[in-house]
Amino acid sequence: MIDYESALGDRIRQVKPSGIRRFFDIANEMEDVISLSIGEPDFSTPWHIRQAAIDSIEKGNTFYSPNRGFAELRNEISSYFERRFSVSYLPESEVLVTVGGSEAIDDCIRTLVNPGDEVLIPQPSFVCYQPLTEMAGGVPVPLETCAADSFRLTPEALREKITPRTKLLILPYPNNPTGAVMRREHLEKIAAVLRDTGILVLSDEIYGELTYGHTRHVSFASIEGMRERTVVVNGFSKSYAMTGWRLGFALGPAPLIGAMTKLHQYGIMSAPTTAQYAAAEALRNGDIDIENMRCEYNLRRRLIVDGVREMGLECFEPEGAFYVFPSIQKSGLPSEEFCRKLLTEEHVAVVPGNAFGDCGEGFVRISYSYSLKHITEALGRMQRFLQK
Repeated sequence: MIDYESALGDRIRQVKPSGIRRFFDIANEMEDVISLSIGEPDFSTPWHIRQAAIDSIEKGNTFYSPNRGFAELRNEISSYFERRFSVSYLPESEVLVTVGGSEAIDDCIRTLVNPGDEVLIPQPSFVCYQPLTEMAGGVPVPLETCAADSFRLTPEALREKITPRTKLLILPYPNNPTGAVMRREHLEKIAAVLRDTGILVLSDEIYGELTYGHTRHVSFASIEGMRERTVVVNGFSKSYAMTGWRLGFALGPAPLIGAMTKLHQYGIMSAPTTAQYAAAEALRNGDIDIENMRCEYNLRRRLIVDGVREMGLECFEPEGAFYVFPSIQKSGLPSEEFCRKLLTEEHVAVVPGNAFGDCGEGFVRISYSYSLKHITEALGRMQRFLQK
C-alpha cells in the first residue's frame, strides 16, 4: 500500500485547505439557502464582450497564443492602465497575461521568494497569500489591521515588522474582505517607509475599478519611486463580470515580468485564446459597463450597511470591492459558530472572518455581489436570527 500522506511534499502538507468556500459548499447541499458568501458578480458578462468571443471562434481563432498573451491584448492592457490609473507599461516587455489574477499572484510570489524570505501580508485579506507564500518556502508575516484604522495598513505597523529577511510586501487594496481602500495620502506614507529598503511589492488591484465616492482607486505603482519595485496584479473577473473566463494580468518592470513569464511558460504556457479576444473588447469598449455595475453595487452597499447597523451590529463603512465586514461580537458567538448557526437555522450563508486571518475573528464577511431582492431577504433572516 502506498502511504499517500508521506508521499506529499512537506510544503503542500502544511498548507490548510481554504475555509472560504466551506460554507458555500454546505449551502449548496441545502434548500432555500441565500448565499452571500462568494465574491462573484451576479451580472452576466456584457453582451458585446461575449460577442467578441463568439466571433473569434467562428473565425477559427482557436490556436495557442504567445506565452505573454496576444500583442493586441497586451497593447489594450497597457492603454487601459494608463488611461484609468495614469501608469504606463511597455506591452512588449512589462505586461503578462495570466490565467486569472490568482496565477499572477502565484507567479509573482514564486518568482521573488526564496526559502526563509519573509513576506509581509496585511490581514484580514484574501486567503491565497499566506498558503502561496508557504508553498514557495517563504515565511508569511501578518500585519494586523483594525476597524479603528479603517482596516488600512499603517506605516507604523509596516515599519515594526520589517527585518533583514523581509523580501516582499503584499498590498491587497481595495481589500477583500473588509472593503478598505488606501487613498493616495495613505500610500505615500507606505512608500516613504519602503523607499530606502530593497523590499519589493505585490499590489493586488483586482478590485481597482470598484471604489465608491468621488475618489478613484490609486495604483501603488503611480506613487513616486514605487513603479520600479512593484508588480501590479489585476484582471477581468470583478470589473467586467468575467469570473469564468479565467483571465488576469501582471504589470511590472521588465526583469520581473520576464522572470514571471518563465513560470507561466512552463506551468501554463498561455492563457485561453477565446478569453483573450473577449478581454480585448472589454478594455476597448467596456468603460460604461464598469460604471453601470459600480452604480448598482453602490446601491447594494448602502442597503446592506444600513441593514446590519439597524440590527445593532457595528459595521465599518466599506469604500471598495463588494463586501461588508461587520462585527458580530455582540452576538456572543465565535465567527465559525455564528456562521454555522445562521446557515442551519435561517439558511443564510456568510463567511467567518477568521478565514481571512486570526484578526478577523469576531467578524463575518458578507458579499453584496447579489441582487437587491436576495440581500433584502437575507437581512430579514439575519435580523430574526439575532433577535433569537
